[in-house]
Amino acid sequence: MTSESRIRRAWQGRVSGCQCGKPVEMLSMRGGYDQLETYLNTAGASVVRDYISYVPGTDMVNEAWCKDGFDRSEPDDDINYTYLSLLMLEEHGMGLTTEHVARAWLKHLPLANTYTAERAAYRILLANMDEWFPERGDKDMDLGPCSDNPYNDWIGAQIRTDMYGWVLPGEPAKAAELARQDAQLSHRGDGVHGAVFVSALGAAMATMSPEAALKAAKDEIPADSEAFAAVELGESLVGDPDGGAKIREKYHGLSPVHTINNLAIVVWALYSNLDDFSAAIGDAVMAGLDTDCNGATVGALWGLQDKPIPQHWLDPWQGRVGLGLAGVAEVTLDDLVDRTLKVMA
Repeated sequence: MTSESRIRRAWQGRVSGCQCGKPVEMLSMRGGYDQLETYLNTAGASVVRDYISYVPGTDMVNEAWCKDGFDRSEPDDDINYTYLSLLMLEEHGMGLTTEHVARAWLKHLPLANTYTAERAAYRILLANMDEWFPERGDKDMDLGPCSDNPYNDWIGAQIRTDMYGWVLPGEPAKAAELARQDAQLSHRGDGVHGAVFVSALGAAMATMSPEAALKAAKDEIPADSEAFAAVELGESLVGDPDGGAKIREKYHGLSPVHTINNLAIVVWALYSNLDDFSAAIGDAVMAGLDTDCNGATVGALWGLQDKPIPQHWLDPWQGRVGLGLAGVAEVTLDDLVDRTLKVMA
């Protein structure tokens, strides 16, 4: 495999997986799994293997995000954060710190495009930072309170850290450290562990067998953590068509945007479908919970194997990637690939 094709497919997989799950994200999180399942059946997507069609008159589903409704990938926080990681690596390289992340948020990330832990951390940062922190930083500033929020073990950090694994192929420990630097601004405990695992797995997938990569990524998180247990649950269900249901049952009552339930879905969906991109992201979305986040994470990790992604996932968005960051509304896939290659270690 070449670095160029691997990075291209990681971007393709992340964008396509996100766009697959995006239309039904709110339906899944607010309506619950039963409403998601009913919608998918009505839309002719009882098995998701393509973008999801629009069912007229459905609350919480945007027609412009559905099959035949878009000609670029629509802006989403999952992709915003991947692009933001690229910006930070371009400016700071592999010496990225939590302070750099905080300053990047203030400069590039609109507050209204953040959610749960990120929004809470942002508000704490704004309330406590020195007036000139965005411009010059402050080595004495304590960023620890930013992660003291009610959502610090939810999925936010887990969706932010893919890029660090992409640019450190074969170096999961280094990718894990970059993920920690990013995640700890807003998260603690399993919220950080989920981010570390995803980043480390991405780095390992580039040079190891999938089985070896999974072990290497597990080595980067505490064996007594709930995140580790979630990974092992997903691993134990590989090949089980009822894996999604069993994960939902195991974590019944947990927020649909928590780290650990979604992490289990990622591992199960990815490792059950290592040779079938459509099934990997489709099963991740069909399992419910945070559909666009899991589709994006699974899609990127699958792409890092450097296997071709079916064209029907790529044609609709035409290499055009929508963003919701300050001063950046759209970029091209080619530009993203070129810039990512330039920051690789």
